[in-house]
Amino acid sequence: MSSEQTNHSSTEPTNEGVVPHASIVPVADVLPPSVVVLPVSQTSIFPGMIVPVVLPEGPLTLAIENVMKGSGYVGVVLAREDAAVEAASPPTTMTGLPMEPAAEGRPKKGAKADPLENALYWEYGVVAKVLKRINLPDNQVSILLNGVQRFKIKAIVSREPHVVANVEYLPDELTKDTELEALLRTAVSQFKQLAKDNPLISEEVKVALVNIDGPGKLTDLMASVLVRDVDSYQELLACNDVKQRLQQLLVLLRKEQAVQNVQKQIHDEINQKVSAAQREFYLSEQLKVIQRELGHSDEKTKLVEKFEKRLKDLNPTKEVRARIDEEIEKIQNLHEQSSEYSVSLNYLDWATQVPWGVRTDENFDLSRARKILERDHFGLKDVKERILEFLAVKKLKKSSEGSIICFVGPPGTGKTSLGKSIATALGRKFFRFSVGGMRDEAEIKGHRRTYVGAMPGKVIQGVRRVGAQNPVFMIDEVDKIGNSFSTGGDPASALLELLDPEQNREFLDHYLDIPFDCSEILFVTTANTIDTIPAALLDRMEVIELHGYSDTEKYHIAKRHLIPRQLKKNALKPSQLKFAAAGLRLLISHYARESGVRNLEKQIAKVCRKVAYRIALGSKNPVVVDNAKSLERYLGNAPYAPEFGPEAHRPGVAVGLAWTQLGGEVLFIESVGSESAKGGLDLTGSLGDVMKESANIAYSYIRNRHEALNLEKTFFDKHTIHLHVPSGATPKDGPSAGITMAASLYSFLAKKPIKEKLAMTGELTLTGRVLPVGGIKEKLLAAKRNGIRTVLLPRANERELKTVEREIRKGLKIHKVSTMREVLRLLF
Repeated sequence: MSSEQTNHSSTEPTNEGVVPHASIVPVADVLPPSVVVLPVSQTSIFPGMIVPVVLPEGPLTLAIENVMKGSGYVGVVLAREDAAVEAASPPTTMTGLPMEPAAEGRPKKGAKADPLENALYWEYGVVAKVLKRINLPDNQVSILLNGVQRFKIKAIVSREPHVVANVEYLPDELTKDTELEALLRTAVSQFKQLAKDNPLISEEVKVALVNIDGPGKLTDLMASVLVRDVDSYQELLACNDVKQRLQQLLVLLRKEQAVQNVQKQIHDEINQKVSAAQREFYLSEQLKVIQRELGHSDEKTKLVEKFEKRLKDLNPTKEVRARIDEEIEKIQNLHEQSSEYSVSLNYLDWATQVPWGVRTDENFDLSRARKILERDHFGLKDVKERILEFLAVKKLKKSSEGSIICFVGPPGTGKTSLGKSIATALGRKFFRFSVGGMRDEAEIKGHRRTYVGAMPGKVIQGVRRVGAQNPVFMIDEVDKIGNSFSTGGDPASALLELLDPEQNREFLDHYLDIPFDCSEILFVTTANTIDTIPAALLDRMEVIELHGYSDTEKYHIAKRHLIPRQLKKNALKPSQLKFAAAGLRLLISHYARESGVRNLEKQIAKVCRKVAYRIALGSKNPVVVDNAKSLERYLGNAPYAPEFGPEAHRPGVAVGLAWTQLGGEVLFIESVGSESAKGGLDLTGSLGDVMKESANIAYSYIRNRHEALNLEKTFFDKHTIHLHVPSGATPKDGPSAGITMAASLYSFLAKKPIKEKLAMTGELTLTGRVLPVGGIKEKLLAAKRNGIRTVLLPRANERELKTVEREIRKGLKIHKVSTMREVLRLLF
């Protein structure tokens, strides 16, 4: 057999890379006492075998060149697992199976040992003749080796430029007797039986088996097929007694035969199952054809085909597929008039439309995301940065798992539209549902199939509607979620499982009763305040606060987004209706003072409708909204009258700044007195407990310091002071009006009016300290909207003040105070 018959690059298990060779070169006067050592990886070579070996470019290829110029012999030994030199040579046992390295021969990582000793596996190898050398295009060299004789390394005589070793050759020791003949016949018989049932043993081996003479050669041929691990290989090389080698071979044959029997058993079982499935499919198809030929209409078959067609476009898990198949089999055995039939049919209709394994391609381009956020929203610089940081983490993690975004802010500040922009930036589908007022957890987790009209919850409905397993889910109004323990349970508790990255991998909808992986859904929630969000739910979310808009921001939002949108909705052209800058600013300040822009858009829409009505009647004159008169024509009288009339600048009246869920507000506090025998303090204006306590603290502070404040002590004993907060129908609470109440009381008692257009906020203690409060940005926005010029803030809020945009602070004279004395000095 020639070297051309080898095919070393095949990826299938084969023994074509190893060619049996009948001729062995005689030992006497031919084999040199010292040979160049060639360490190889996993390639088993025996005397009489022709084996191809691929070497990387380097010292070994130079060694092969020198060997071919000289004797042509090399000593082939096995390298250790981590010192392999065959860059491209796969395992080449005759069965094509990889050799397993011996555990005791493997060097420990980090061990300091001689590099040469680590290179050689064991001391036994085979001296081989280099028959051919071929240069490969990838700077590698392929050589063809003819195994000649066993040897044992006696000593290393040279290490540079390559390893040379003195070897002791191990010729076969052969004693022909009856036992040897019996062993040989048994081995050959068993090997032939093994080769008959094993397709991995090639015809070349079978032919060589009947043409090779000599027990030693036959033993080596069969061993080259059976050897699987390094230990067996070394034992066979070390044994030059043919009889002992045959005994070792019989053990390997028994092991191989046992493995082959198990393989055959597994193969027969698989064939039996496949045959049964094919028979069932064949009979089922025959039945369908017969029914069609007879003209029988089989609605069930059509329904099953519809469900199967849907499933082809999906990638359900084995558990999901098994559950659906079970339900399909169930409807095939139910009567169409059965109540259970319609329940199962509805279940399959839902289960086969859930996008199992269907995902949209994601886009984590942060530059694109920034452009989309800038395009869709004006201002909100800090919010946009937080969103981009959140997306950057998702990009690095390559997943959607992690914290949940919660947008908190007043109505109309763009929370929902930010969620849509995130979905657009990521290239995901978007689905929104509100949990405000939700009292039944089944709205989220679905109803059980035992109920009439049962259906899945909002999660499964959402993924079915968008047709993808990885959409952006916006859950609105999480701060207004209700509960009804007596009827439907607690929906907030159902959200805990849904929003927990550790649990939502196997979210179980009660209707489907199949785990659905929600970990790829990007959840975004919205709220007006975090105070009413359950603590456990809030802990799972990353809060991003959206503050109210300034008048300037509202102006630009109206120009860029609101006006063009309403013109389009009302079928108007830009030439038919124009909002001049002055008119738009008046509209914002007199008709839309809220923190958001929702009411502003309503007012713009109202103007557009009235103009559209005029045009529909035949008017062709363009409309320009540029002054208060034109606004009154279309919107009526302004709902926001000037807050600071003459009555606001009188003793006993102080202006405070308050925060509500709708944003910042201006709060007037009034104090008057009347003669009374018992004295004291009366409070009105729908005040909460905390605000009443603040009023009492302010009263106690002013009364206890009457001497320092130059007030008559007897006045408190003979007069009842009445403190009122207007807008009595509106509930009010919180500690931030403490200094405002004290200022109102002192202004009344001192009979001095407070400076015009001055407002304040801060909590007051009995000792006169001013404590920090919240909502600084919203309060400053409210001050600017109402024409306030001077603001008193707690010094402890200086850090929050620094985060407020310069544009908001512009035009406001802000004083930072830490005591009530400082406040009183700045009032007049």
